Amino acid sequence: MMQAFPQPRHNTQAVRVGTLTIGGGAPIVVQSMTKTPTHDVTATVAQIHALEEAGCELIRLAVPDARAAEALGAIKAQIHIPMAADIHFNYRLALTAMAQGVDKLRLNPGNLRHADEVRQVARAAQARGIPIRVGVNNGSIDPALRAQFPFTHEGNARALVESALGHIRLLENAQFTDIIVSLKASDVITTVYAYRLMAEVRDYPLHVGVTEAGLPPEGLIKSAAGMGQLLGEGLGDTIRVSLTADPLAEVEAGWELLRTLVLRTGGITLTACPTCGRCDVDFDPIVRRLKARLVPLDRRLRAAGRALRVAVMGCEVNGPGEARDADAGIAAGRHQGILFRHGEILGKVPEAEMVEALVRIVEELAAQ
Repeated sequence: MMQAFPQPRHNTQAVRVGTLTIGGGAPIVVQSMTKTPTHDVTATVAQIHALEEAGCELIRLAVPDARAAEALGAIKAQIHIPMAADIHFNYRLALTAMAQGVDKLRLNPGNLRHADEVRQVARAAQARGIPIRVGVNNGSIDPALRAQFPFTHEGNARALVESALGHIRLLENAQFTDIIVSLKASDVITTVYAYRLMAEVRDYPLHVGVTEAGLPPEGLIKSAAGMGQLLGEGLGDTIRVSLTADPLAEVEAGWELLRTLVLRTGGITLTACPTCGRCDVDFDPIVRRLKARLVPLDRRLRAAGRALRVAVMGCEVNGPGEARDADAGIAAGRHQGILFRHGEILGKVPEAEMVEALVRIVEELAAQ
């Protein structure tokens, strides 16, 4: 019998992060990280507002120093989604961040190694009902631990898992179990191995991503390859696509990945042919203009949990069939296009009017 894809979600415990639930079968959460200096409250709030509009559901902020930690309360008061503080090296920053009202902490075991400090953070988090993500990166594993494993994909994965488990045991010994786990490498195969290994030994929710994926398109390809594999296997409760790019691109990519795997629904799926020598319109600019025009509608429909499929096809081979199967579509011919709505032919429009005509149909469907 053919195995279902995606496979059923891996059973994990539910962890509350502000107004969100992560794990326990809840919808997979799309998150990102600000790229402004956290102490610059105005710039950081502006970036978060843009990310909220794009569909970001959880935002993480770097907290490198006391100035950043002390700005968190002012930021939190002006945003609408849960906020996580990213802590490295100094446990006191975690204590300040919690006092400022953050909804979640990220601790890196490779950079916060003293058991007593971790216990102090755990006690404060327990008292405030704040969960902790044990976030391991391949580049910051304790060198003494790293030396215990061979430098292979599987060895690197085991080092990631053992680093995480060491921190998890400290938290568990302090009776703290509101834990989320991530095990990220810039290498896709190591990342996949690590998450599979962790899923065998703990049922904490998994924050999935390929760290330091780089610039698009390479970063998108690496992220889709690794995260798509894991999500298809049922592993993952929240995701971040880590790109050297505007964080808006991370959110859009995260949503597209989940929609492609039918793990989240809503928004506009745009189908467009690759074109070939049969195409008689200037196709690429048409599709790019259309995509830009559909962005606000996509976000609105996504927020409402409604889905529309839009097809733009360049010739008569697959064009009429794809356009007819979509909610709204256009099949191009010689300097013109045939418009479809729910399979019904509405008529022909000149090439110069194709984008506007199709957008009007989508707007009408979105308004229904």
